[in-house]
Amino acid sequence: MRSSGFGGYMLGSCVVGAVLAACGGSQPPIDAPGAMPQTSALVARTNSANYKVVYSFGALPDGDYPHSGLIGTGGTFYGTTFAGGAYNCGSSTCGTVFSITAGGAENVLHSFGNGTDGSFPFAGLTGVGNTLYGTTGNGGVYNAGTVFSITTGGTEKVLHSFGSGTDGNGPVASLIEVDGELYGTTAYGGAYNAGAVFSITTDGVEKVLYSFAGGTDGDIPQGGLIDVAGKLYGTTFIGGAHNHGTVFTITTGGTEKVLHRFRKGPDGSQPEAGLTDVRGTLYGTTVAGGTKNGGTLFSITTGGAERVLHSFIGGADGHSPAARLINVKGTLYGTTVSGGTENGGTLFSITTGGIENVLHSFGQGTDGVQPLAGMTYEGGSLVGTTYVGGAYGYGTVYSLTIVRSRDR
Repeated sequence: MRSSGFGGYMLGSCVVGAVLAACGGSQPPIDAPGAMPQTSALVARTNSANYKVVYSFGALPDGDYPHSGLIGTGGTFYGTTFAGGAYNCGSSTCGTVFSITAGGAENVLHSFGNGTDGSFPFAGLTGVGNTLYGTTGNGGVYNAGTVFSITTGGTEKVLHSFGSGTDGNGPVASLIEVDGELYGTTAYGGAYNAGAVFSITTDGVEKVLYSFAGGTDGDIPQGGLIDVAGKLYGTTFIGGAHNHGTVFTITTGGTEKVLHRFRKGPDGSQPEAGLTDVRGTLYGTTVAGGTKNGGTLFSITTGGAERVLHSFIGGADGHSPAARLINVKGTLYGTTVSGGTENGGTLFSITTGGIENVLHSFGQGTDGVQPLAGMTYEGGSLVGTTYVGGAYGYGTVYSLTIVRSRDR
């Protein structure tokens, strides 16, 4: 039986931290038959005038290694760190929930790892009313992860411990709220130990809706779900007919259908992130595949017609996009884990037609490095996290003000 192995800072099978090595493999040259035409990226600006590090994570009991993005309104944001905090989980500390203002005032709201509490929160938070909900990859009664709630004042409660029977195991994605109920995925567990889709009420009643079989069906769903017109859509990291991952849809009642099976080559491979809806068309990324095996950005209709819009080629262009895209007024924004002029990752924009522009290269000086998480948008700025880097090496919160051509 596979173990999630979160204590080693990755899931395995070239997931999470291992995407930094791009998972290997060779691809056809840019001009090869069937290869997608390349969009020339603008030269990245390593000290973008509209970019700043808001906070550098540092000394305990502060959090370390923020793997997830932020949510928030009114100038205060909430997020998780994979490690850090007050409690020790074997070889590392167990993670935190924190708040931070737009001005950089940070506060640890909860430290994981006390008793049967969760540990190692990979995913970000979801707000329902005045309460935040999230998941941890480990911990809980069976050490297979949890779903928890936490107030903005820091009162935390474990709602469900994964790992009993054919329940899921190892949730690494954020939850989604649909009509007052929460839905999510686990990377492992389920009836076939290939991952599961589950629902859970806000008072902790959990139900496995679907167990992946691990073959052409898909395997290791680690991206979050989205709701489009009452149906849920998501990705699996591997599995499918070619074992390079899938895009799937599932009803809230548990009826699942595979929409696309990635083939590697010019097509993408290994979609780590969830999808983003722009007027009924879905957009996503793969960490590998494409013309240079640097990952892709693709679109797919709800009927399953997929198209590669951009192949990342490394260098200044970026390499291995692992985070969910964000739609801001019809333009998509995202990050790559590596590449850029400093090889610390990039922040880019791309139109729905595939015109890409690198806005910032991470990694110079005390800048953040390895932006694994998606971003949020508030007050004209994108706000996100980097997994490492910053003044102390434990990750950062950053912001970048969007400057459109008409504003220059």
